[in-house]
Amino acid sequence: MLFAGANVNNFVPQPQKVVVQNGVSTFADGSTVGYSRPELKAAAEYAAHALSDVTGVKFRAVKGSGSVTLRLNKKTTVEGAYTLSVKSNKASIAGDGYNGVINGIATLLQMFDPKTNTIENATITDAPAYQWRGMHIDVSRHFLTVDEVKRVIDVIASYKFNKLHWHLTDDQGWRIEIKRYPLLTEKGAWRTHNEQDRICLARAKAWDNADMVMPADRYREIDGKKMYGGFYTQEQIKDVVAYAGERGIDVIPEIDMPGHMLAAVSNYDGVACFAETGWGNTFSSPVCPGKDSALEFCKNIYKEIIPLFPYEYVHIGGDEVAKENWEKCPDCQARIKALGLKNEHELQSWFIDQMEHFFTQNGKKMIGWDECIEGGISKTTTISWWRSWAKDAPTIATKQGNKVIVMPNHRFYLDNDEDQADLQNIYTYDVAEHAADPSLVFGVQGALWSERIPTIERLFYQAFPRAFAIAEIAWRKQNSDFDAFKQRVAGQMVRLNSLGINYRIPNYDNFKVLRAFVDKAEVNLSSLDATAVTRYTTDGSIPNENSPLYTGAITVTENTLFTFRNYHANGHPGDCYRTRYERQEYGLSFLPSGNEKPGLKAQWYDYRGPICSDIESAKFMKQFIVNDVTIPDGAKNNIGLVITGYINIPANDVYTFSLLSDDGSVLTIDSRLVVDNDKEHSALQLAGEMALSKGLHPICVKYFDHNGGILQLTVTDSRGNVLPTEGLYCH
Repeated sequence: MLFAGANVNNFVPQPQKVVVQNGVSTFADGSTVGYSRPELKAAAEYAAHALSDVTGVKFRAVKGSGSVTLRLNKKTTVEGAYTLSVKSNKASIAGDGYNGVINGIATLLQMFDPKTNTIENATITDAPAYQWRGMHIDVSRHFLTVDEVKRVIDVIASYKFNKLHWHLTDDQGWRIEIKRYPLLTEKGAWRTHNEQDRICLARAKAWDNADMVMPADRYREIDGKKMYGGFYTQEQIKDVVAYAGERGIDVIPEIDMPGHMLAAVSNYDGVACFAETGWGNTFSSPVCPGKDSALEFCKNIYKEIIPLFPYEYVHIGGDEVAKENWEKCPDCQARIKALGLKNEHELQSWFIDQMEHFFTQNGKKMIGWDECIEGGISKTTTISWWRSWAKDAPTIATKQGNKVIVMPNHRFYLDNDEDQADLQNIYTYDVAEHAADPSLVFGVQGALWSERIPTIERLFYQAFPRAFAIAEIAWRKQNSDFDAFKQRVAGQMVRLNSLGINYRIPNYDNFKVLRAFVDKAEVNLSSLDATAVTRYTTDGSIPNENSPLYTGAITVTENTLFTFRNYHANGHPGDCYRTRYERQEYGLSFLPSGNEKPGLKAQWYDYRGPICSDIESAKFMKQFIVNDVTIPDGAKNNIGLVITGYINIPANDVYTFSLLSDDGSVLTIDSRLVVDNDKEHSALQLAGEMALSKGLHPICVKYFDHNGGILQLTVTDSRGNVLPTEGLYCH
């Protein structure tokens, strides 16, 4: 089932120019999709199928003119541009090429009112801002079937995404048939449950959510063991690639190397540095660039990959390589010495260069993750910038003339838990902010890593509505009217819901994990999704279909723990949200002693643990004075922070403390827990309230991270005014 829209006010992405005319056009059984040239036949067949699916009206493809006519317009100068005209019960789409026609079809699909099969008469002139409008899916950690991948393609095509980055291999699973190396799928495609599986199953139980359970058809018994997995034959790969191409989507394979290759190096000799393979402190045993046999192995794999994917780009990966193996490997050290390389970073660059030369010889261009920059890259490599903390990566790349695909993890990794600010942060993101040459920004891409996405239902839940915002900035570049965008998103949710596509019902407006009140409070819930219903409990249990239905404001006069859960109109549940309403007195404050100094004390510990409470048990490294709740410039690698001091409260009021962190953080005020954002997670903002009296109040933030973090605290009063950082002090 494909996506349908209803009217020109609900487009995502919003076209560049829409002129609405009087009247509507109607299409009935027997309608046709005509194509003017043979190369548009596949587009016409796709359009006929999609329109039939959306409307229930039977369309068929015909050569020549039709109820909907597709043609080429060579006068346009922007790749992907199109014009669309609807009037007198006819529609005409003219594209600059095949993909321009496909973009026009995507717009047409969103114009149909599925209840009446009518379209507002209109003329639309449109073109994309960026040529790369990508979505990434990871089938290594958790597998998707061919039909499920096709369903993903259908949905993203309807929002004018035109690239599918297919992450086919990683440490946890090898998902593509390589005939020369059959063990890659015979052994590498199957596993007993790992930690990622156990986390998903634990969440399924804790959240009472079947979307977190791996489907039964992903299991088979091998040598008496129940194994999870799956892979694609080369014929299946060809089928998916052709299916995507008909919908205007180029498929880019990623066979990640030299790291993230455990499924390969564990099954074939002469690929890793040592016979024993496994996990180091952080990452797995990589390919050995010191061995000619390893390099030949990698090239042989791509010899079978390249013919399956007609698009000009392949993705080599190149991220998160554990170089300590190379430091101890005689072959690697001999290679470094023979080539006159400075270090293991340059050894990785040499390996990447060797593979790029091989790709070029075979008619392909290379993309790599931004770590490839660390030892130097060629001028022809395109970089996927994912490390949000490595802000100089796109600057370095574009200064050298390299194209950059922008997908920083704190904005565009849709597998991350969504918080209240995500949708707006993506929608208003300046894609070219860190590019020395904005013209070299190839485009943007969302990512759906599958460590915690075991089903396609969960994939769609994580993707939407945030994918709407990615589609919007990829098509239009600069956006400002977020309120108007939200209304278009609300319209899109109605259609997603009606078609059974799971999505995350957005947070309740102004949601906080702790709500403070002095006398009484009103529980007022409002959501962007008008189709959702909410059920709740007050005993800490998970709401179900029999729990009380939220129908309006609830008055609270005592401490109460609410657990809310949204349900789609079809009864499908979403995740739970807990908020504690707490009756408080204005806390006692300290008067300034005169010994206070501006700023807060930040103590850095060499901490590798997963919870904030253990930070101070680690080795103390250094103390900093910081002007805000932030990561000091000198703290790096294993970071455990304990930030203490006082916050100057200007007046008696209820204050909101919004704590953003990646990974865990905990905030206390007056030794009372306000925000618990603890444990390992991606960038996530939580907010809590405290009733505070005028004066100084002790503040403590604990935080940890191991791989490029984020830490930020925003404090606002009951009127929404942000407290300045000048109100932070320490002794």
